[in-house]
Amino acid sequence: MRILNWMIAVSLAGWLFSARPLAADGAAAIFDVVILHGRVMDPETNLDAIRNVGISNGKIREISENELRGKETIEARGLVVAPGFVDLHEHGQEPRNYQFQARDGVTTSLELEAGTDDVDKWYAEREGKALINFGVSVGHIPVRMRVMKDPGTFLPTGDAAHREATAEELKAINEGIDRGLKRGGLAVGMGINYTAAATHEEILEVFRIAASANASVHVHLRHAGLKEPTTGLVGLQEVIADAVASGAPLHVVHITSMGLRTTPTLLEVIKGARARGLDVTTECYPYTAGSTALESAIFDEGWQERQGITYKDVQWTKTGERLTAETFAKYRKEGGVVVVFSIPEEAARAAVSDTLVMIASDGMPITGSKVHPRGQATFARVLGHYVRQEKVLSLMTALRKMTLMPAQRLEKRAPIFRDKGRIRAGGDADITIFDPAKVIDKATFADPLQPSGGIPFVLVNGIAVVRDGQLVNDVFPGRAARAPMQ
Repeated sequence: MRILNWMIAVSLAGWLFSARPLAADGAAAIFDVVILHGRVMDPETNLDAIRNVGISNGKIREISENELRGKETIEARGLVVAPGFVDLHEHGQEPRNYQFQARDGVTTSLELEAGTDDVDKWYAEREGKALINFGVSVGHIPVRMRVMKDPGTFLPTGDAAHREATAEELKAINEGIDRGLKRGGLAVGMGINYTAAATHEEILEVFRIAASANASVHVHLRHAGLKEPTTGLVGLQEVIADAVASGAPLHVVHITSMGLRTTPTLLEVIKGARARGLDVTTECYPYTAGSTALESAIFDEGWQERQGITYKDVQWTKTGERLTAETFAKYRKEGGVVVVFSIPEEAARAAVSDTLVMIASDGMPITGSKVHPRGQATFARVLGHYVRQEKVLSLMTALRKMTLMPAQRLEKRAPIFRDKGRIRAGGDADITIFDPAKVIDKATFADPLQPSGGIPFVLVNGIAVVRDGQLVNDVFPGRAARAPMQ
């Protein structure tokens, strides 16, 4: 027995030694990048300790208490070394948005609510040109808009919003969803609130198509707000029923803007469904206002009563002015983005602090000087305001909600996400390094185009895109995050 134990010990020691890369001369390898003396926090293993990280060829190669050598060295003493943040819900998928996101610690930006009707084209437009990783769903909204020849741009304003689809149109919509999934769309995006005329049967059929591809359905509920029978709870009950009937995984987007003051009730319903085996998840952004297009179906007749707000709670982003009955009518005809102050602080705090709820920005394209700050500052706001200042959740819990949980939401369909959201050997070197005592959101509703502070380094696939708190010019290490194609 002693001989057997000795042989096992020798074999284990040899494996541990060989696991560390060696140079040709037998010395410890020189990595492309080494992060030294940082507080490494990994939500998957709960590692929270001072470690050194070696990176080569875009991958994390070693996590060690020993000193490592690198061609480039990042001194991280006093800083947290965390997985790069994965944003499941970001509509601004352009270079300027990516710059703000990188400075907010985001390394993977995903448009999964609205999505696209042409997955191949969407990815091709960003390949080799992106600061951070990027990905998209096939979207029920844009597919429906194309099939029904809707005149809207981002959101429908014509038939796709206000008319039931014919049998022929339904066939084309379903074929478009199926095609997008076969071309590697990460999920199915759905905004039923914006396609209010879509029948319950149409929505159920989309769930069935998603289930056949093992794709999660990321849903903006049919209803939001406080007025029966069109409350957020009613909207949630519809899609939970569809998930049960179809077997499709369900992800409810921005739960606070759906439930408003009843957000805790919606969270309890989701927890009950999960306790009974349903694959349902949700997300929130850490703000008391939402943002959307003024010309959309959300502002159809009765919007004030449904949402419990009035004109003065709506801000026109092009000028920053709060609306009146006259300016509401004028700008609704013109079309554009508004910020909508409708979420109680208690609801925002309840969702941010709940261990079930992921963090996602719902950031908007930068179209005016008063765009919502969430696309620029969501993650730093959680870490600075809610973790450090409000102390409503722990740092590790916050990181888990920003990294591991979003990756796990997608990894069954898209195995690429098994290497994201973690700090582990073999994982993607998407890493955010921040100062837990200084990280903070600087973007405000009054001055939203301000980058976050306290995040000195961000690496995407092992390449620094933020160094010493500043963007690195002329680097495009972002890669497509895509499901396998058929």
